[in-house]
Amino acid sequence: MGVLAVVTTIVIHDTPYGVERAYNALRLALTLTTERFREKVRVFLLGDAVYCAVKGQKPPEGYYNVEEMLRKLLERGCEVRACGSCLRLRGLQVQQLIEGVKPGTMMELSRWVLESDRVLVF
Repeated sequence: MGVLAVVTTIVIHDTPYGVERAYNALRLALTLTTERFREKVRVFLLGDAVYCAVKGQKPPEGYYNVEEMLRKLLERGCEVRACGSCLRLRGLQVQQLIEGVKPGTMMELSRWVLESDRVLVF
């Protein structure tokens, strides 16, 4: 019988740049998904955090890139959702999002919370 993976849901509420909450949340998610920890991580973007999922980000030289961090998580099999209502309120279209990021609903986030071993909010 195999070991069941620990499931962590990370909810991000803040903008991708200016404040480092999104950056630190994604750093943690990347660490949890390394070979050492092998956790299943899900990321749900709420409010201004939906801007984290917009493709084509060009931060200043030497600055972290939230888009690249999300792409690495997606490559590792993480699920990433951007709140559909939050996207609409900001005039963002699904086509503007990083490939693999899908619109999410409160119902989906609620299910993730109930299925998770831990939920972290940034």
